[in-house]
Amino acid sequence: MSAPTPAAGTPTPQVQRTRSVAVASLLGLIVLGLLWELWLAPVRPGGSWLALKVLPLCIPLAGLMKNRMYTYRWLSLMVWLYFTEGVVRATTDRAPSAWLALVEVALCLTLFVACTLHVRLRLKNAADATPVASA
Repeated sequence: MSAPTPAAGTPTPQVQRTRSVAVASLLGLIVLGLLWELWLAPVRPGGSWLALKVLPLCIPLAGLMKNRMYTYRWLSLMVWLYFTEGVVRATTDRAPSAWLALVEVALCLTLFVACTLHVRLRLKNAADATPVASA
């Protein structure tokens, strides 16, 4: 006996899971960026303007919450900017900033994988739901 297929338009558990991981890792990047640059290891004592780097991360948050496929696609590309920053700071800064940079790298990789899996699963589910026209 096969498992029941979800109704058209209903996301599968895997799609819901990838969405949750993507939203959580994006929120993690925002919180990490703010804490890092304002309190944990700011470039200047008392915080720095570098905390503004999280503002571009707030833009895709609305698209992820509305489950827009386009947002997942361009976010999977944008996250590489933050990945690059994390790698550079992990190899050039001292602790604790280097450790925070490694956390940023891990969150970026998690976000990228979640976004790409989300898009792949949704496209696969859409293809499976589309009836094949017989000749």
